[in-house]
Amino acid sequence: MRFWASLIGYQLVWFAAVIGAGHGLAWPGVVGMLLYAACQLTAARHYKADLSLMAAAVALGLLVDGGLIRTGLANYAAAWPSAAWAPAWILALWATFALTFTQSLRWLQGRLHVAALLGAIGGPLAYLGASRGWQVVRFADPPWRALLWLGIGWALATPILAWLAGRWSNDATPTSIALRGKTS
Repeated sequence: MRFWASLIGYQLVWFAAVIGAGHGLAWPGVVGMLLYAACQLTAARHYKADLSLMAAAVALGLLVDGGLIRTGLANYAAAWPSAAWAPAWILALWATFALTFTQSLRWLQGRLHVAALLGAIGGPLAYLGASRGWQVVRFADPPWRALLWLGIGWALATPILAWLAGRWSNDATPTSIALRGKTS
């Protein structure tokens, strides 16, 4: 059940972020990420590893999406807090995506070459869908340059996240967040 909850939850956050950004709002993606993270971290065996993974994903998002903006290859709707950096809703998606590596994408932890291939294809396709369906990403002409940047960025970021998830989950002593303040 965790597999499907993780996968469906991620997709719901993606739609909240993209539809929100399409209406000029960054907060739906951020709130979606916070709700998703709260659910995932409550059930997590290694919540410290998951939090570290989220931080690493945000750093990767700043590099990939921030680089895309800085090079002039793309710009984003709802560019809060600044048009010069990756918007909050994109970074929220990166953080949400990171949590899937300990749940629905756990199987990629030992298959880094597959993770790279999926990142190289899936990353640009997600941006292309967001661009064409909701006009929240605008690529500079010719758009293939931005898509190539995204393909390379995601081909590197996806296996990095998969590797970190495996390493941090296996190195950590199982702990969980309890709603009553106890940890196990």
